[in-house]
Amino acid sequence: MKISADFSQRKVVHSESLEWLSSPMIGVNRRPLDRVGDEVARATTIVRYAPGSEFSAHVHTGGEEFLVLEGTFQDEHGSFPTGSYIRNPPQSKHQPRSETGCIMLVKLWQFQPEDRTHVRLQTQFMGQVAHPDHKGVYVTPLYKDNYEEVSLLYFSPDSEVNMKVEGGAELLVLAGALLEQNDKLIKHSWLRIPVKGEFNAKAGPDGAKVWIKTGHLTDVDKQIERVEKV
Repeated sequence: MKISADFSQRKVVHSESLEWLSSPMIGVNRRPLDRVGDEVARATTIVRYAPGSEFSAHVHTGGEEFLVLEGTFQDEHGSFPTGSYIRNPPQSKHQPRSETGCIMLVKLWQFQPEDRTHVRLQTQFMGQVAHPDHKGVYVTPLYKDNYEEVSLLYFSPDSEVNMKVEGGAELLVLAGALLEQNDKLIKHSWLRIPVKGEFNAKAGPDGAKVWIKTGHLTDVDKQIERVEKV
């Protein structure tokens, strides 16, 4: 299966306009943003757990990264409400569920194979600092290594960002709106910018809150090769 699989191209998906697709587990549905592979895949997906639903216990051979967008997600490691940012590295395992239901951004098979760093953050309790390069923009750092950087960006009304993204970028609008090129990105709109691209955006009159990851798209071919070997 290939969805938005040409990583050399800029891609926009307004995820809330997509139909929910069934997963192998009853009560767990998905909106795919990009995907290469079948049930084992390098994938970026909006996932919805119905109240009381669960997924069978499994190992994340290629790692799992997720951000809880709505509701509360649970596994044996804890309870993770809206705003929780989690990185479960390769070879980690859990049994996910949601007692009350939740919606999440989930990324699979996008880790470096030697990564063993667990991250569990509740971003709703984290502060912000002024972005060093962009007036009216504030940042909450979430994760950084030699390969990628993950943050939340808070745009004041009508503020702008103009940056080169040598290693590519990916973002999800969490609140408010951005104009990027000729696309208006609203709540849960997803944008992928290719390697050596540019991110040129202006916030709307109510500002915007955005999850953003940069640098990671330089390794896509190797990630897909790892999936194909499974």
